[in-house]
Formats: sequence, C-alpha cells, structure tokens
Amino acid sequence: MTVTPLSAAVSHVGKIRSNNQDSGYAGRHLFIVADGMGGHAGGDVASAIATKRLAEADTDYSVAEDAEEALRSAMIAANSLLAETVFEHSELTGMGTTVSGILRVGDQVALAHIGDSRIYLFRDGELEQVTADHTFVQRLVDSGRITAEEAAVHPRRSVLMRVLGDVDAAPEIDTKILDTKPGDRWLLCSDGLSSYVSEERLSTILGGVRSPQDAADRMVKESLDHGAPDNVTVVIADIDGVDAAPDAAEPAGFVGSAAAPLMFDGAEDERRPIRLPTLLLHPLKSTPPEDAHFEPEREEFLEQLIEEDRRRANRRRITWLVVVAVAIAAIVAAAALAYQWTQTHYYVGVADDGTVAIFQGVQQNIGPISLSQVEQSSEVRADDLPTFERQQVEATINADDLRDALDILDRLNRLAETGAEP
Repeated sequence: MTVTPLSAAVSHVGKIRSNNQDSGYAGRHLFIVADGMGGHAGGDVASAIATKRLAEADTDYSVAEDAEEALRSAMIAANSLLAETVFEHSELTGMGTTVSGILRVGDQVALAHIGDSRIYLFRDGELEQVTADHTFVQRLVDSGRITAEEAAVHPRRSVLMRVLGDVDAAPEIDTKILDTKPGDRWLLCSDGLSSYVSEERLSTILGGVRSPQDAADRMVKESLDHGAPDNVTVVIADIDGVDAAPDAAEPAGFVGSAAAPLMFDGAEDERRPIRLPTLLLHPLKSTPPEDAHFEPEREEFLEQLIEEDRRRANRRRITWLVVVAVAIAAIVAAAALAYQWTQTHYYVGVADDGTVAIFQGVQQNIGPISLSQVEQSSEVRADDLPTFERQQVEATINADDLRDALDILDRLNRLAETGAEP
C-alpha cells in the first residue's frame, strides 16, 4: 500500500498589489509556500529563487531524517543564492522571503519553516497550526506580555524576525518530523490567507470541500472577499490511502512568481531604490501595501520594540484614564445640574408622621436616594381633611413656587379647622 498525496496549488496577486511576490509548489513529495519581501525591488525574485531551489529536493528518501536534512540544506543554499543574486544585481538589495515546506516520506513528513507563512494539519475534523510565526508579536504572546487577541490588532503585528535573504548569512530554520496518515489534509499558505480568513472558516472548507483544487480556490476567494490587499497563496496536500498509479495525474507544480521567468535586466527603471531595511511588514488592512522590510532577530532590537510597546501601552492606558475621568466628570456635572433643577420645585404632600408638609424637590427617587425633602412642616393631619382634599394631598399637590405651596398649606389648614371649603 502506497500513500499518495493529492494536491493543489493556487496563487493570486490580491486586490491591491500590481505584482505577485508569493510563490508556491506542489510536487510529488514536496509542497512549498514562499512569501517574498522587497516590494518592487525583488520580493517576487526572492520567493521564486527560494522555491525553485527547494524544489530540487523533491525526490525519494529512505527515511524522514534524510528528508529533513535535505530541506534544511536546501534552505541554507537558497539563502546563499539570494545573497549572490543581490551581489550581482544591487537593485535587489534587501529582498528576502518566508518559506514553509513539507516533504513526505512514507507515513511521515519532514517540515522546514522560516517567517510567517503557515503550515496547518487538518485531521479528524480538527485544524492545528504546526508552525510558529517568527514575528515580534508572537514573541510578546509567547512571553505572556500580550494576548493573541491583542496581537491581532497590534501596530507591530507584522514585524518578521526571520527570513531567507541577503540580510542574514546564517538564518535560524525550524525543522521537525511529524507523523501523517490517510485522511490527513495539509494546508500551506501565505499570510494573505491566514491574516484574513479565520481558522474556523478554514476548517469548514477543509472538512466540507472534497477536491483539493476546489478547496484551494474557495480559500483564495474567501480571502479576496475579506478585502485582502496582499498576495494570497494556498497549497493543499491530501494524504489518501490508495495505491499509487504510474499514470497518476501530474502535480500542480509551480504557481505565483516561481511559475514565471525571473526578471532582472531593466528592472531598475520600474523599481524604487531600497535601503538596508529595518522591519518586515505585511500590511493587514485594505490599503496599498508598503514595501516589505526586515530586521534580524537581535536582542537589542527586541528590547527596543518591547520598550516601545510598553510606552505605547502606557500612553493608551493614560488616554483611557483621561477619557474615563472626563466621562465621570461629565456625569457628575450633569447629575449636579439635574439635582439643582429638582430643587426649584415644590409640592404639598403627607410627611412620615401623617402631617401635611411642604416638600422641596420632585416626587421621584433614584434607588435609595430621594429627590425631595421636607421644606416646611405643619400641625395639620391628613386624616383631619375632607376625603377629597385628603386624597389630593396623599397624591401630592404641585406648587408653582414656595409662595404657592404656602398658600395651599394655609388653605388646607383652614379646611381641617372648619371641615369645609372657605
């Protein structure tokens, strides 16, 4: 029994960019996604060079450990090749690329990864991200400084700490070996997908769309429908428990920049000059994407960003405190004005001891707080009044002002004494 992957690869330029800096590859055993950096100054070239160099590792291996070492060596070779290309074409200075790939050997896969493209495993209805993003905000999440929800809206959420390129001669590459089995579905994607389509939605598509090609097309459409400005690349590899046929359909091969000829000569007229970059940013909003930048994973840089993040958090905290203080002050001022207004009103009613009294305020309470108090009491008892007048007093009688209230009280006093209207 041979376990044969059924695969698909799709790449789209996105809604904003004019060129596709992503590359993808779906081969016999090897599957790759690369997201280039450098904008018009070589992101497409970087991802294409790296993907084509890694594709040379698409062959049979006796054990997964050999495949893992082959992937690692191919990535190091691709990194050197990118540096050589920049040496020969100075207009490409600063270019680089993320790379995420899996290489199948029997019932295992060797995995290699650098950057913020992602590899997911969909198994038994559950989606699991098996790579870790090499981003600044992921460092903050891992250290407990911020939550995953805060990372999604963090202003530094797209700062990459590791890539292949001419800016780091010895990049650190994550590799590992994982088991796989029939029914597994492997998803590799650039951040043009993962930044816009939720994992819940990805899981729904992977579980509900049988064809890898249809599933990949659906994911790209979902990303575009969510306004993704960046390039979108999706590679899906199914592990299917069927006998491999010699005349099986050809794999998808290269997509994106890797599917087109490399362009160097004459590119300078169309490309903006790039200085040695400091940050690698993939915009996550539907605005024209900025040219990508890179900063190696140095402790002093991390400390600078952490300190900047701390200052930003403090500014945000102070801003919220000011907003809350202003809101509280406004509420207190409004309440004071409202209370003052209630104290311009008077009415005649029955006091707690059953006598008729003049009250200042209005006949309402706010919880346990009364908005009126006795302004002037009397010796007139409500029970001594005729029935009609007693009912009026018990229901309270509004007065125009204190003078009017005194007149009402005087009239009720005479009624109580005579028992009739004067």
